[in-house]
Amino acid sequence: MHTQNTDQAIAQAFLAARRSGQGLATYPGPMPATLADAYRIQDTALSLDRRPVVGWKVGRINAPLDAELGANRLAGPIFADALAEDGAAMPVFADGFVAGEAEWLLHVAPGFTGPVPADDAATRAIIDEVRIGIEIASSPYPGINTDGPCVTVSDYGNNAGLVLGAPVAGWANLDLCAISITTRIDGAVVGEASAATMLDGPYGAVRFLLGNLMARGIDVSGGLWVSSGAVTGVHPARVGQSVTASFGDLGLVSCTLTKAMPR
Repeated sequence: MHTQNTDQAIAQAFLAARRSGQGLATYPGPMPATLADAYRIQDTALSLDRRPVVGWKVGRINAPLDAELGANRLAGPIFADALAEDGAAMPVFADGFVAGEAEWLLHVAPGFTGPVPADDAATRAIIDEVRIGIEIASSPYPGINTDGPCVTVSDYGNNAGLVLGAPVAGWANLDLCAISITTRIDGAVVGEASAATMLDGPYGAVRFLLGNLMARGIDVSGGLWVSSGAVTGVHPARVGQSVTASFGDLGLVSCTLTKAMPR
C-alpha cells in the first residue's frame, strides 16, 4: 500500500541519487502498482526538486499492460537544465539505465489552457515549432524499464535530458509519420522506423500529454516541449558513446553520453 510517507521516501531517494550522479541497486521502496500511485511519486519528486520544467517526454505502454493500467502512454518531466542543443555532451547515470531515442519534438505554444484538441488539425493549431531530436532516457535505477511502466513513471518517466536538433521548416504541411528515421550508436545502425507505427502519431502524443498534465493540475499555459515517443525504439548505450539520429532530408542530430556528476 502506498502512503504519503512511502511516496515521499521513494521520491527523496530518487532525487538524492540523481543529484549525486550515483546508481540505485534496488528500487527504493514498494514498487507502485498503479499509474495513480506512480504519478503521485513523480509529483512528489517535482515538488521537492523545484527545478523549472520546460517539457515532457511521452513513452508507450505496450499490450497487455496498456489495458491493465488504463493507458497506452506515460509521461515524465524534462528540466530546463537538461535541455541541450545538437552536438551536446549529455550526462547519464553510469550505474543505472542509459538509452538514446530518436524523437519528434513538438512545442505547444504559450497561452494554451484547454480543452485538449480533438484531432491532428486542431493539435497543429496549438503548436508553434517542430524539431528533430533525441531523448536521453536514463535513471539511477537499472530496472527502470524492465520493472514496468509504473516504475518508469515514478522516476521522471526515465528521462535525463533532451537534445534539440534543427527546426523543421514547413512542418505543418509535412506528414511526420511518413519520414523514415535511423538511429546509430557509435556509427552502427541500431534502429530504423517511422512514426507511423506509434499509435496515433506525434500529434496524438501531444493530446495524451495535455490531458495527463491537466488532470494532474499542472499548468500548461506557459508553453512546453513534447518529446513525442521513441520512433526507432529504446536503444541501450554506455557512457562515452555517441547517439545520432537521421531524419532523412531534414538532417541529423547527435550527442555524446557522459557520466553524470554531483550537482
